[in-house]
Amino acid sequence: MNVVDSSAWLEYFAAGPNAEFFTPAIEDVERLIVPSIVLYEVFKRILQQRGERQALDDAGQMGRATVIGLDMQLALKAAKISLELKLPLADAAILAAAQAYRATLWTQDADFQGVDGVQYISRRPVH
Repeated sequence: MNVVDSSAWLEYFAAGPNAEFFTPAIEDVERLIVPSIVLYEVFKRILQQRGERQALDDAGQMGRATVIGLDMQLALKAAKISLELKLPLADAAILAAAQAYRATLWTQDADFQGVDGVQYISRRPVH
C-alpha cells in the first residue's frame, strides 16, 4: 500500500522534476490511500494557483484511490507522532494514516527525511 503526501501530489500534477519518482505510487490506484487532509491541501493549493476547474479535475483523480478520513484512532496516533517527531498536524496525520495501513509514505517534504517507512526524495529546482 502507498500514501502520497501533498508535496508529492503537487509535484506530480505540475509535472515537476520529481514527478517521475512519485508516478508509480500515484498511478497504482488499487494500492493507493489518500488521507482526506492531503486531498484538502492539494485541492486548496491548486484552486489558489490554477482555478477551480483544474482543482476539481485533480481532486477527481485523487478520488479514484481509497480516500480515508481522520477518525478518533488516527487522530490519537497523529498526536503521538506529532509530539515524538515534532511534526505539524497535517504531516503527523499523513504519517499516522500510512502507518495504520502499513503503507509506504512517498514525499519530498524534508520533515519526513529519515523516518521509517518513508520514500523520500529531496526537492529539485525547476529549470
